Amino acid sequence: MDVAAQKTAAAAAALEHVEAGMRLGIGTGSTAEAFVALLAERVAAGLAVVGVATSERTAALCRDLSIPLTTLDETPELDLTIDGADEVDGALRLVKGGGGALLREKIVAAASARMIVIADAAKLVEALGTFALPIEVNRFGLASTRIAIERAADRLGLSGTIDLRRRGRDPFETDGGHLILDASFGRIPDPEALSLALHAVPGVVEHGLFLGLATMAVIASQDGVETVESSP
Repeated sequence: MDVAAQKTAAAAAALEHVEAGMRLGIGTGSTAEAFVALLAERVAAGLAVVGVATSERTAALCRDLSIPLTTLDETPELDLTIDGADEVDGALRLVKGGGGALLREKIVAAASARMIVIADAAKLVEALGTFALPIEVNRFGLASTRIAIERAADRLGLSGTIDLRRRGRDPFETDGGHLILDASFGRIPDPEALSLALHAVPGVVEHGLFLGLATMAVIASQDGVETVESSP
């Protein structure tokens, strides 16, 4: 299977966990979009579910494909979130945010009883950090926030470039009106410590380390699909 086929295979395997009546968190990104396409087929065939989209992009796709949507204000507790990841390790710790929706993705995942991650085999890593860590920040005090992030990382023995994400010449803006700094720290030996350090920086709105949220990962490779579940 090529990468596109792997994403579809992972999405199809995750769809088997969706049951009638479920309140779903629906992720953002190319793998999540493969799931949305398959979910739409099931909905058209009569599957009754309602979803909360993690981005305006996903919401628009769901509306185009006639997948019923709700909001977390209307439906504050969800049964299951299915979303992709930029990296996932053996302990189901994730790096997310490559699509720029990390804040809403984390809010939706935290509101869900379970989270299934769908990914192609290239996303499974021994240690997080090959993919630059997205950090969503407030526009106000951007330079100061970047310096504070650098100092927090340095205290943990991490260093590397921290780049403002752009869309063309302009800064990339999230659905919430924030900016994203992509931090190329390299291998992150202690994601939990880095998470705490970043949350302590006032200008940081959220970061792309998803820890303790995923309960299962469905990973597709050229050899087929494997499932990794969290320890009890």
